[in-house]
Amino acid sequence: MIDFLQPIVRCKQASLDVQDLEGLLRIDWKIKNLTLYSGFYTRIDQVFLLWGVITAIIFFTAQFLAIDWGTQTRIWSLLTLIGTIGTVQLAWYWVTVEQLRWVIYCWVVLMLGGLVLTNVAISGAAWSFLLMYLCPLWLGLSGVGYLCTAWGLRSRTFLVGGALHLLAISLLPYLPQIQYLTTGMITSGVLFLLAEVQWDMQSTSNYELLTIEERQFNQQQDQSRQLES
Repeated sequence: MIDFLQPIVRCKQASLDVQDLEGLLRIDWKIKNLTLYSGFYTRIDQVFLLWGVITAIIFFTAQFLAIDWGTQTRIWSLLTLIGTIGTVQLAWYWVTVEQLRWVIYCWVVLMLGGLVLTNVAISGAAWSFLLMYLCPLWLGLSGVGYLCTAWGLRSRTFLVGGALHLLAISLLPYLPQIQYLTTGMITSGVLFLLAEVQWDMQSTSNYELLTIEERQFNQQQDQSRQLES
């Protein structure tokens, strides 16, 4: 059940569970005593950052650089495969504890399916008409992925993200000259935002995968989060 008392997005909470602390990346950039940036990124945040960079490269390259479609296809394919493999490696422990492996499977199927359709559109004359719909295709696939994630996490944040991607498809016909730029800004922008904020979710953790000490630690962290909120 969705907890409507939780904010859709808020500042990140410092009291993290065991599955969030696994592979945590902390960044603290300073010049002498001046802090330029300080933050932390869980492995799920790192997945968002990875795909944010990948989608920005793909769609901004298509918009601004005069590279032939064949070369772009090879670049897109490589980046998409890197992103897919990276997602599985980074998120596997977290989704296992949270009993959400099926969400990863959905994203893998969607990304690889989109990759196949993109390659077919560019390399096969019979399917070349799909070139006109690459932006709606990827917005649609991303939207479906967000909706699946929203269902698994019982999250309004990802529900809004999915709706935004799907609604953006109707905007593209009015921006024919900057479809790739628009698609890149939406896909990468949402991903970078998700990496920087705390999104709402209902945990379905499988505590059998955690030791007694880890369960007790998570309970203490949950109490701390209640006090923080």
